[in-house]
Amino acid sequence: MDPKGQKVKLNDGHFIPVLGFGTYAPPEVAKKEALEFTPFAIEVGFRHIDCAHVYQNEEQIGQAIQSKVADGTVKREDIFCTSKPGEDILPTDENGKLVFDSVDFCRTWEALEKCKNVGLTKSIGVSNFNHKQLEKILNKPGLKYKPVCNQVECHPYLNQRKLLDFCKSHDIVLVAYSALGSQRVKGWVNLNHPILLEDPVLSAIAQKHKKTPALIQRGVVVLAKGNNKKWIKENIQVMSESVGRGFLRSILHEGHSLSDSQTVFGPR
Repeated sequence: MDPKGQKVKLNDGHFIPVLGFGTYAPPEVAKKEALEFTPFAIEVGFRHIDCAHVYQNEEQIGQAIQSKVADGTVKREDIFCTSKPGEDILPTDENGKLVFDSVDFCRTWEALEKCKNVGLTKSIGVSNFNHKQLEKILNKPGLKYKPVCNQVECHPYLNQRKLLDFCKSHDIVLVAYSALGSQRVKGWVNLNHPILLEDPVLSAIAQKHKKTPALIQRGVVVLAKGNNKKWIKENIQVMSESVGRGFLRSILHEGHSLSDSQTVFGPR
């Protein structure tokens, strides 16, 4: 199975590769890692690159993509690149703090629809939305485009089954971040929670199939972060391997988030 060819059709007709390369890194190394590892990720087969303004490395990721287009590794249209606007575009109070309770995401969605209409972006989606927030957009008068995807934390300890079912019922693709447990970075991950890849059930399944725990996956679009070349190559193998359905039933949903969301995203 060729990992480069595995894609899911979005509700706007475009296609998203089912395995994406996550580009978050601690601020002190974000730019360096983007320049070092993004080109390598493209070389080994990643065609879905996940970015965000808050990562502070989008310029370097753009340079990395341009370099692989220039050397003939890929065409620009081969790359599905996701970005997320930064908080600097949102309203703040007199102290410079974000004003959460007055931010109407339906108005923000209308602005994204305008961006799509004028060709500034091909597809538009959301991140960290629960089903009630999705319903608010879906039921909005004058809706032009549904979100094509909802990027949320999703892994064996937080399998998001109800949200996944809701998204599927509305033809919205679930994109999983922290699918492999995320990096153990203070301020980004709650360090009091267990290390997902050391889970004994995952390790037992991985041992049976001669794969590392990171390669045990559940069939949603997955973002995989690797800060060394061995891990990046390992992650792309997920597309050519499958695990018996019976074994996956033993991966239990523990019902807790690994991310330190209050620190990263503020109150929600």
